[in-house]
Amino acid sequence: MDKALKCTVYRITGSIPAGNYIQIPSTSTQSLGLTGRYLYVLFRPIPSKYFVVHIDVATHDALVVRISFSNLFKEFKSTSTWLQFPFICHAARGTIDGNSKFSGKDSSGPAPLSTRWTLLCLDVQYILSMYLNRQFSYTKNIKLCANMFVKNIFTSDLLYQPGLTFEQATKSGSLSQGINPLPRDMAFHLTKGQNWKNIYDLIRFPSSGTTKPFDSIQFSESSPPPSKNGPPGIISPKRVNTKQTDLSRPQKGSNPSSAIHYVTKPDKTRKKPQITKELPTVGLDSHVNYPHDDDREIHVYAHPLDSKAHLKQDRVTEKINFNQSNNQKVKKSRSYKSLQPDPILQLKRIVGFGGSTSTCREALWNYNGSIIVYPCHAVLVAMQVANGHQRFFIGHTDKISCLAMNSTSSLVASGQTGQLSVVRVWKFQTAECLAMVKTHTNSLTCLSFSRTGSVLCGVGKDGHGKNMVVVWNTLRVTNGGEVIVIAKAHTEVDIQRMRVAHFDETRMVSCGRDNIRFWRVRDGQLRSAPVNLGEHHCMEFTDCCFEKGNQPGKDSTDRILYVCSRSGHIFEIDYQKVCIQQVRRLLPADKKRQPEKQTFNSGAGISINSIAVNEAFCLTGSDDGYLRLWPFDFKHVFLEAEHEGPVTAVDITEDGLKLLAGTSTGNLGVLDTSTRSYTTLMRSHMDRIVSTSIDPSRQHMVTISQDHTIRVWNIQTMQQLYDFSSPQECPSSVVYHPSKEIFACGFDNGCVRVFNVATTSLLAEHKHHRGSVTGVSFSLTGDFLYSAGSLGSMAIYDSSDNMYTLIRLLSNMVARGEKFGPNSIAVSPEGHHIAVIGPSDFTVSVLDARSLDEILRIDITSLNAATNNRTIIDTALRLCYSPSSVHQLLVTTTSNKLLKFDSKNGRLLSEVDNIHRSGCTSLEVSRDGLYLVTAGDRVIKIWDYHMRLDLNFQVFIGHSEAVSRVVFTPDSLSVITVGEAIFLWDFLANIHKKQITQPEGRTPIKSLLPREDAEREEILYKSPVRRSLDMSVSDMPRRTPAPQPVRYDQLDDAHSTMDGDEEIQVDTNLPETDNEEVLKGPELNEIETGDTTDLDSVIEIEGHETQGETLGHSPKVQPHERYRLPTRSPAKAADRQSQHRSDKARAKPHVHKHYTKRPRSHGLAQRRYAAPDKQAGLTMKAVISYNGDGRNNMIWQPDTGLFMYTSGCLAIVEDLNSGEQRFLTGHVEEISTLALQNDCQVLASASGSHGTLTPSQIFLWDLQHMTCKHILRYHSHEITALAYSRDDKYLVSIGDYQECCVVLWSMYTHSVITTSTPGLPIHDVKWDPYSPCEFVTVGQNGSILFWMIDESLADGQLQVHDAEVPEDLLQTHHMGVGQVDFTALAYAGDNLLFIATNNGKVSAWDTRHNSCFMHWEADTTEIGCLVSYSGRLISASVGRNLRLWSTVGIAEMKLPGDHHSMRSGGLVMDDEMNLDGPITCVVFDATMDMGIVGTSSGTLWYICWTERSSVRLVSSHMDKINDLAIINDNFIATCANDGSLRVWSLMEREQTLQFQVIDQACTCLDVSPQDTQTKSRNTLSNIDTVPVMAHSLTDEDRIVLPSIAAGYSDGTVRLFDINQVEMVLKIHPHAVSVTALTFSSNGSLFHANYTSIWTIFNGAHLPSLLYSHFY
Repeated sequence: MDKALKCTVYRITGSIPAGNYIQIPSTSTQSLGLTGRYLYVLFRPIPSKYFVVHIDVATHDALVVRISFSNLFKEFKSTSTWLQFPFICHAARGTIDGNSKFSGKDSSGPAPLSTRWTLLCLDVQYILSMYLNRQFSYTKNIKLCANMFVKNIFTSDLLYQPGLTFEQATKSGSLSQGINPLPRDMAFHLTKGQNWKNIYDLIRFPSSGTTKPFDSIQFSESSPPPSKNGPPGIISPKRVNTKQTDLSRPQKGSNPSSAIHYVTKPDKTRKKPQITKELPTVGLDSHVNYPHDDDREIHVYAHPLDSKAHLKQDRVTEKINFNQSNNQKVKKSRSYKSLQPDPILQLKRIVGFGGSTSTCREALWNYNGSIIVYPCHAVLVAMQVANGHQRFFIGHTDKISCLAMNSTSSLVASGQTGQLSVVRVWKFQTAECLAMVKTHTNSLTCLSFSRTGSVLCGVGKDGHGKNMVVVWNTLRVTNGGEVIVIAKAHTEVDIQRMRVAHFDETRMVSCGRDNIRFWRVRDGQLRSAPVNLGEHHCMEFTDCCFEKGNQPGKDSTDRILYVCSRSGHIFEIDYQKVCIQQVRRLLPADKKRQPEKQTFNSGAGISINSIAVNEAFCLTGSDDGYLRLWPFDFKHVFLEAEHEGPVTAVDITEDGLKLLAGTSTGNLGVLDTSTRSYTTLMRSHMDRIVSTSIDPSRQHMVTISQDHTIRVWNIQTMQQLYDFSSPQECPSSVVYHPSKEIFACGFDNGCVRVFNVATTSLLAEHKHHRGSVTGVSFSLTGDFLYSAGSLGSMAIYDSSDNMYTLIRLLSNMVARGEKFGPNSIAVSPEGHHIAVIGPSDFTVSVLDARSLDEILRIDITSLNAATNNRTIIDTALRLCYSPSSVHQLLVTTTSNKLLKFDSKNGRLLSEVDNIHRSGCTSLEVSRDGLYLVTAGDRVIKIWDYHMRLDLNFQVFIGHSEAVSRVVFTPDSLSVITVGEAIFLWDFLANIHKKQITQPEGRTPIKSLLPREDAEREEILYKSPVRRSLDMSVSDMPRRTPAPQPVRYDQLDDAHSTMDGDEEIQVDTNLPETDNEEVLKGPELNEIETGDTTDLDSVIEIEGHETQGETLGHSPKVQPHERYRLPTRSPAKAADRQSQHRSDKARAKPHVHKHYTKRPRSHGLAQRRYAAPDKQAGLTMKAVISYNGDGRNNMIWQPDTGLFMYTSGCLAIVEDLNSGEQRFLTGHVEEISTLALQNDCQVLASASGSHGTLTPSQIFLWDLQHMTCKHILRYHSHEITALAYSRDDKYLVSIGDYQECCVVLWSMYTHSVITTSTPGLPIHDVKWDPYSPCEFVTVGQNGSILFWMIDESLADGQLQVHDAEVPEDLLQTHHMGVGQVDFTALAYAGDNLLFIATNNGKVSAWDTRHNSCFMHWEADTTEIGCLVSYSGRLISASVGRNLRLWSTVGIAEMKLPGDHHSMRSGGLVMDDEMNLDGPITCVVFDATMDMGIVGTSSGTLWYICWTERSSVRLVSSHMDKINDLAIINDNFIATCANDGSLRVWSLMEREQTLQFQVIDQACTCLDVSPQDTQTKSRNTLSNIDTVPVMAHSLTDEDRIVLPSIAAGYSDGTVRLFDINQVEMVLKIHPHAVSVTALTFSSNGSLFHANYTSIWTIFNGAHLPSLLYSHFY
């Protein structure tokens, strides 16, 4: 009985909604059959709970669709049979949740604490029509799931308005508009005099409101407005074309209102849309100085039909003169020197087939069978079969997904995939783009031309993800006309292929999964009819084609349609009768039978991908790799050709003599039916090409790819010669021997192999690198081979013998990371030195080529320190040597700079900014030292090496992905670039120079790459891009200002190890600048003084064996055999000197558990101020932050209520009841971990060192007096873990991976008892709760060490036992990849220990025998924390999962005998939660019902398993905070590098609001000024005991907060309304990061019309730009 409604209601509760529900009707076989359009639900959500409602409705085509709404759903999701709408619960008016806009309750999630009875009205007919394009038939059943109260559910065709009486409806005329009063039996109880809206809520869905998110069911304050076409709330599902306005037009008048009217008023004259096909010739006015931006660009756009062109910038009006009659150039005021010839590159050949890596599988013949047209990623290629010459259609910005050609081969259409799907129509003979059409939003799948080319049909998806078929009229496109949409239609059926009938341009046919449909255009509408498939309705149809030829006296529509399927069926369909005529199934031939005996009715069929027919036979391509030619009765095979992979594209020439086949492995081939010979036209890689290398003495080239293959090519013909495959390993770097037919290749598993190409044999194999190989290179003479690894190691091999013996292996020589590959080693042109980026990415080291001794180290962070105003430290990225005539070392950096150093002394010679916009991926210098080629931003740039011109580079496009490698051929006549394919370019500068300087009377020297025939001479100096666009003047790339060289003092004896015959040349023309130094590493001083030898840094090779890796993974739970009682041995004591020497040899562990200090760019404070006694000073009041970068840096004692956590160098002690905070200050570095004594009296906190300024420290705090008792110092680096013994007598501290040290402290004397160095990094440590002298550590590479303190000895020696780990526990998820680290452990009593791994496994150990007896897979990611009490276990992982396990009875598995007698429920996952980031610390009470969990996102959560709730206790930013603004006395706003803008409550110290921008940093913010004028509004109050009165309320009675503007690193500025919790404005005024912004002081002007925002960027002077934003 509900007291408010005065009636009985249904209460549905339960912890799991899916298991507690009311279903109407009770069985799923029954049906309600309710045909009412509107479904009314009278319910109230239970506070702080979730609920779900499922409604099954039927459509006219007998499809059952489920409509669900719940506050569990975070976003709208839809499939063909299920619609999920999020329900946003509305808090009752007058409550705290209802008045606060920052409570977060007005979003999806559990219901607020105060909810009201709600009448929900769902328009089921509109929902099905709008979201699924189906017609509603009836409601089948309803399922109400916990937790909610329900009064009634009913359907009706009438639209009811609650709170409206019949008398009121009659007087207001609502009945005539279709609005009816709600019957009393179906309505809520309403006392006389009460207002219905003040007590209950009405929600209509869909509504006409604009509250976000749109596809959600939520309460709206405004009632639906009356509609002229129907009652309120009914929205007609029709699409309205949006009006487009041009904001770039000059505005009339300065009044904002008049300007808005001018922009938005309708245009009286509708002009024909213009398609720009070429840019006119423009010239510079000699009387105008054009302003440039920071990037030295002038952005010009002009249309040939425009009569005027306005260019306005910074109050300066400039003119651009056009001569439309003869299109002549205007005379320039001065002549500019640019790189010649222009263009300097010409694309000659592409090796690649798009059918292997993109969605396009097309390859077509032209009309006479001489040219093949096929896609290669973003380029359309037309290749002549006779000689292999190629023409290119360039213009797409993403991979080509479909292709079509008309019968005369005059037009070609191509479409690209991705979010910017466009269709380009090309003129085939000239490769000119005639038109570009964009109708589909994304995922353009297929195109088809009519026979004449006047109709083009395309299939793709619209913005809602629905399939859309569009038919265009392309009749006038060849004459410069437009491409007009004839008709389009949406459909739910899957379409794999669509063809336009060659006999009727208005008819089409499509096929796909479970359907074959006929289409026809009539009266501007596109309609379809399905073919009745009968028993074959569950098939995936892949291709279709019409019968060819014309028969006299036969109707043109009397045709046979051939359709193939994945199951091997070929359907013959009568097109005129729309019925299946015959079905045949192609089966693979049985080798034991004769061909005439094979049948088509049983067995597995041939999966057919493509089909083509002509008048005589049928051609099919299938997954078994066969191209087959069949007669039309399909009784036998005429011809067949087997390929290496599935055949995805087939076509037949008009004469039927040649058959084309394209495979998924990237091969193109032609089968000649007359001679029965097969010719492979092209082989290509199936995945991205990683790198390439050229044989300098032969015309060979080797490429490596992510498809796990190594291929050798003939450069002259670009035919594949050899193919090496490595299925289990991926090649990462390759280099050819300078003289022999040998190449060396590095792999991602650290292996280096040397191959002999002539004999196709493996010469040598080495496995000395642990990570991926980032570079391999031969010396100039080929006597030595070098290799570098991603973990910092470098090796040199003796290549004079075939064994390639390892000479030296060094660690920490190169920078760590795979980003420096695949060519991280540069060899000097004279062969004496090699250069690498390392030991860190801030330095470049020059090494001796014979011994790898360091000769020179260059620190690029110290360059131009006085003038460098960047906030980010620059790092090296790529490097290469220039020819010996130049003597320079080139280095590119992450800030897109090119640095040129003197290769002998490391002097910086020049610096070039902005060589590419997003980083340089490869660079190389020509052999004559005149040109430099770089790759980046998917473009190729050719530079004048000496930068002596006004325009020093040319830009060339063609690649659709990042370019991996650019190389010059040995004769410097060609350039080869690799990425998604192999691109060969003619380098016209050397070709033209060679033609001019050719001696008379001598035979021309043969080029390594032969040129094309004379037919290409007339277009020799035109790039394919310019030919396709026919531009006389192209957009000029950015001008780079001339670099200012920097002079260095000549280095002294630091370079005495260089060769004596080398002379240091000093440029006398360098200007006098400040002296800068080139840093020397400590290794140089050691070499000079002779203190160290090679034995200190070289890893021993003899007796070294690589431990094999196991394959596969273990089952979920697996017991292990018992082990005998372990024996302990004395632990190895730590030697401080040897420890420091070996620090550099250890690599950082690849686990999240191991603590790594947050990087910082600032130093220690140079000056500090403390206020004198009895004078005012600053006192810290509160801190809103938690360091998610720490490990186990949070402590909670449920018994005492002690709650502590860290933030930076602070330890915060907080009272959870009052919220009062106290602080422990003293650390100067970030606190990494905490440990609390068992008596809760002393706290230990650890922090690492900062170079030589501050050492590592362990503070011991007296929590009663909040003072520091002692400071312990021993460690040299970071401290990863602390732990107290059970009796608080000992404290153990663990050093990080750089020292791997275990230190045992005495808490009586506060001194070191003993130390030990295990040799491998340790990740976690725990004391045995039942033994005060034993503890366990777990760490890298399956290390589990059981330690015991031998108290019988005076020095307290440590005894250690290295436990034996089962092999199946060390197995990884992936086949032989990676290693297993133990990351966490927890004692569970009864000699039971749980240990977790980085691959998600948890193992159980018997501590009496130190043996593992079982393990199971508890997660899919690394487990970082374990907690166990009372037969329950909690595992917390990097994958954000917090899981509760019941482990009752697991200890019984330690006993001998059958383990099936274990008690039921021995291992069950009871519950699971998902938090906001990787979990770093977990603390629970003894019952495991409640606890506190910390994540790396800077959040502390209170977890309650019984209520299954999670409450956020502390929130913080994940990265550096950039700005702070005070909103008022109660709220502040902050922004950080993590892209978030957050609003905080100062009273509660909690986050109340957050705006998040992905992948961008929020750099600055400002708050708009408050409106000082008091505004009033009249309201009515209706209280039972007080008569109705009118009140005047001011804005001070309610919370109205100002808006916030924020700037971001991508140059955007966003304006947020925190009252409505939404972004109201976004602009992009800058191309670089916004560093500051502020509002004007006129607050009222801002609220009324507009506001002015001043922005500053890149250190520009204030003001820089002024923008006006309209509301």
